[in-house]
Amino acid sequence: MTSPVFESTTPDPIAYLDRVAETDLGRSYKERMLHELAIRPGHTALDLGCGPGTDLAPLAQAVTGTGTVIGIDHDQATIDVARERTADQSAVSVRRADIHDLPLPDDTADRARTDRVLQHVADPAGALREIHRVLRPGGRLVMGEPDWGTLTVDHPDGQLSRAYTQFVTDKVVRNARIGSRLPRLATAAGFTVPSVIPITPVFRDAEAADKILGLERTTQRAVAAGYLTEDASRRWLDHLSTGPFLAAMTFYIVVAESKWNGPSS
Repeated sequence: MTSPVFESTTPDPIAYLDRVAETDLGRSYKERMLHELAIRPGHTALDLGCGPGTDLAPLAQAVTGTGTVIGIDHDQATIDVARERTADQSAVSVRRADIHDLPLPDDTADRARTDRVLQHVADPAGALREIHRVLRPGGRLVMGEPDWGTLTVDHPDGQLSRAYTQFVTDKVVRNARIGSRLPRLATAAGFTVPSVIPITPVFRDAEAADKILGLERTTQRAVAAGYLTEDASRRWLDHLSTGPFLAAMTFYIVVAESKWNGPSS
C-alpha cells in the first residue's frame, strides 16, 4: 500500500453501500431524492436496484400503512439482506428481477427511484422505457446518478489528472456519463423532465475521498490498462496522500414524470 491513507483491498459491496449512505453526502442527497419523489400516503413506490434495502424504510414511512413499497434488485445476496432489514415493515416486499424486465403489470406504481443504478446497467434507455411502462400516467421517477466525466482530482501535473479521469470513464464505469445524459434519455423514453438538480460534492480530505473513490485501487488498474506508468502512478498517489487535496464531481438528481394519457382529473 502506498500510504495508510488509502485502502488496498476492495470493500464488500454491501459494506460499501452502507458506508456511502452513512456519509453526510449520502444522507443529504438521499433526503433530497425522497423530497423530490413527493410521495403521498397510499402510493405504490418502487426502489429499483434497492441493494441491501437502505432506502426501503424511509419509503415505507412515506407511503404509510395504506401504501406499498416494492424493492427490486438482481443480486440475491443483497435481496436477502434487504428482506432481513425490512422484516418488520409490512408495507415492503423485495423481489429479485432485472430492471430491464420488471415483473409488474403496466401502470402499477405511482413513484419510482433509482440511486446510482443506471450507471451500471446494460441498457439505460431500455430500463427507462420499462420504468415508464410500469408507472401510472402522472407518476414520478427520481434518479440520482453521477457524471464521472466531471471528476476532478487536483494534481500539479494536470495530465495525470486527465489520464485518471479518462480511465474511469473508459474502463471503470459502464455508463460513466449517465448523470448528464439522463434528461435526454428520459425524454426519449416518454417522460417529461421538469427538474434537474446538480450536486457537486467537494472532498478536501484524501482518506474520506478514498472511501468513496478507491483512489489507489483505481490507479493500479489504470497502470495495468496502460493509462498511467508505474512512475506516474507513484507521483500521483504520493501527492494525493501528502499534499493539499481536492477532488470534486457532479452528481445529478433528475426528476421525470410519466405523461398523462388524457385530461388531468
